[in-house]
Amino acid sequence: MATTGPAPSPTGARDLVARLEAAMNAHDVDAFVGCFDPRYDSEQPIHPARRFTGTEQVRRNWTSMFEGIPDLHAERRALAVEGDTALSEWRWSGRRSDGSAFDMAGVIVMGIEAGRIRWARLYMEPVEGDAAPIDEAVRGLVRGAPH
Repeated sequence: MATTGPAPSPTGARDLVARLEAAMNAHDVDAFVGCFDPRYDSEQPIHPARRFTGTEQVRRNWTSMFEGIPDLHAERRALAVEGDTALSEWRWSGRRSDGSAFDMAGVIVMGIEAGRIRWARLYMEPVEGDAAPIDEAVRGLVRGAPH
């Protein structure tokens, strides 16, 4: 997606992502939603039906996350910024209200406009601790077996 206006400085983008991480770890839904442009466009290319626009859905999603995972912790593992695009690697962990483990990892690509996240493509997936080893996984991909 193209944005208009001057590209944010790398420092500004880094500060924005740091605010996003801090809001997640504080479970501060208002601060979290404040990181997003009201016209926010969210896409999950691996799950196309999950696409949405606007911050009201962001608020609903993260209110549920903070309530359902009371000790949610976000760790930003890497961040690269070029122009108005930030690429970030994340690990989200905690325990759900029922006591079961919550563990996700992945990458989020964000477009930044006027100091807020205007769009994002999320590639966050549950960590599979008991998944098949690589040789078996590749054989499944080649055969077209579900993975």
